[in-house]
Amino acid sequence: MNSPVYRFAPSPNGHLHLGHAYSAILNDAAAKQNSGRFLLRIEDIDTVRCTPQLQEDMLEDLKWLGLHWETPVRRQSEHFSEYAKALAQLEAMGLVYKAYLTRAQIKRFVAKQDASDTPWPRDPDGAPLYPGDSSVLSEQEQKALQNSDASYALRLNMAKAIKLAGTSLTWNEAHHGKIQANPAAWGDVVLARKDTPTSYHLSVVVDDALQGITHILRGKDLYHATSVHRLLQTLLDVPEPHYEHHDLILDKTGRKLAKSAKDTSLRELRASGVTSEQIRERLGL
Repeated sequence: MNSPVYRFAPSPNGHLHLGHAYSAILNDAAAKQNSGRFLLRIEDIDTVRCTPQLQEDMLEDLKWLGLHWETPVRRQSEHFSEYAKALAQLEAMGLVYKAYLTRAQIKRFVAKQDASDTPWPRDPDGAPLYPGDSSVLSEQEQKALQNSDASYALRLNMAKAIKLAGTSLTWNEAHHGKIQANPAAWGDVVLARKDTPTSYHLSVVVDDALQGITHILRGKDLYHATSVHRLLQTLLDVPEPHYEHHDLILDKTGRKLAKSAKDTSLRELRASGVTSEQIRERLGL
């Protein structure tokens, strides 16, 4: 029987905080406990916000925590061609289309719908489902955009994808058994954009398959996204990992920690004299 393979896959678009430390330490510990492997993956498809300096800072923080991982480290920005290949597979199935609505157009459309008796549906993260170009644009406007150099997103035709998958999608969740997946709740998710060759959903599925990840241990904020990942895994005919979604580290108000909220980073805690042992104690590890 092959050894289990775990991974920690942060995005270097800001400094790591306690939530990242918790997830990284849990994966490292699980790999050791189960005589498995622990991999580090740098999810840097956003080549603007993910800078080399932030990557170096991140590696330094993880080493300070006492973590060790296999090398070389996989950096997503070095593997865009592999995501393009997976995208081409989905396009060949007739599952991908160009979507031209801007965020402002979607926002106006949804606001109008919300003002009616039937609010517009949202995905599990609270974002409105994509309404489709024809809900806002005339046929003439759509053709003009298709023949122009306008920006677009490449979206998955969710209804067609679910039909093609042809199976009742589930995943194995540790301590809970089989969980019924519901990818339809996400609507037509973005797989890539004109200027960005992949999205989180597509790249994470491709990476996990290529790296042979067998056990995905990540935060509960990604629990519902597993439905999309199981659908893509089925369509691309790649192995299904085992899943476990751990509790999130919250602030005093009950909000999950986030880089965007400028929550205290590991580097700031280090600078204030906190030790890695104290970090583990604070996290209950």
